[in-house]
Amino acid sequence: MESKKFKRIGVLTSGGDAPGMNAAIRAVVRSAIYHGIEPVGIMRGYQGILDKRFIGMQSHSVSKIINKGGTMLKSSRCPQFKEAGTRVQAMENLREAGIEALVVIGGDGSFRGANALYEEFDFPVVGVPGTIDNDIYGTDFTIGFDTAINTAVEAIDKIRDTADSHNLIFFVEVMGRDAGFIGLYTGIATGAEQCLIPEYHTDIDKLCSYLTNERRKNKTSGIIVVAEGEDAGSAHEIAQKVKEKLPHYDTRVTTLGHIQRGGSPTCNDRVLASVLGNGAVEALMRGWSGVMVGQINGDITYTPFNQACTKHNQINKNLYEIAHILAL
Repeated sequence: MESKKFKRIGVLTSGGDAPGMNAAIRAVVRSAIYHGIEPVGIMRGYQGILDKRFIGMQSHSVSKIINKGGTMLKSSRCPQFKEAGTRVQAMENLREAGIEALVVIGGDGSFRGANALYEEFDFPVVGVPGTIDNDIYGTDFTIGFDTAINTAVEAIDKIRDTADSHNLIFFVEVMGRDAGFIGLYTGIATGAEQCLIPEYHTDIDKLCSYLTNERRKNKTSGIIVVAEGEDAGSAHEIAQKVKEKLPHYDTRVTTLGHIQRGGSPTCNDRVLASVLGNGAVEALMRGWSGVMVGQINGDITYTPFNQACTKHNQINKNLYEIAHILAL
């Protein structure tokens, strides 16, 4: 593709926040400045385009943010961006501000908005995958996933101390929307007795049989990791179903919730965000547009938005089998 030279590019974060977004913003801003491009921060995602919340960014604007969770540019949902007239207004605002290209940091919903700008107005846009769910097609890992699983592991390790002390079975619900990556990884890392994830059907009878058999092996406590979106229900619902079949078991439920989305990003997330943020600017300069920059087997990749938005990262079947084997 033909290389391009931009005078000014915008960067925004959209959708749910994820640890490492600030590192990605930092990488976009400083990579742009390195190449003589003026970076413009857009506050509160697509809503910020509509509200003209544009701020000039310098190198010092992103100092000391690489270790901070959340996003300095803030984020928001913008359902009205689905309307064609709203996107026309957004495009007029971008052009009025002299913004010639855009880097969008977010998940598949954010990329659908980015793809609309690209397809309808031929506007240069590149996406950076920022979501703890790790469900975006076109990259091995998304920004925020590593921090989220480490947060969950730390919490579950502490819960196990209580489970062991009181002979309890804890059902711990983790985030992930309709993807089981957080549940599977944290289940393996914490030695959970079972990992219940949306990709594999949960049979309550088999779960109860498993728990009964494990009690015969003198296990007096247990951790069942439940990914949100599990087809058998929430952790509360599954715990209730188990309690009805095994009334003599003492169960508890903990929902980790949004604690998984906050906190200082891990080294892995900081490095990944830095690499992908830089890669987004490089992609724009090389003439790439309508794509998400990702990393597969250590190499930078570019996936068209229409694939990144419609396909999902797939659970590694071998990992799921390993989780089952090691839970024996």
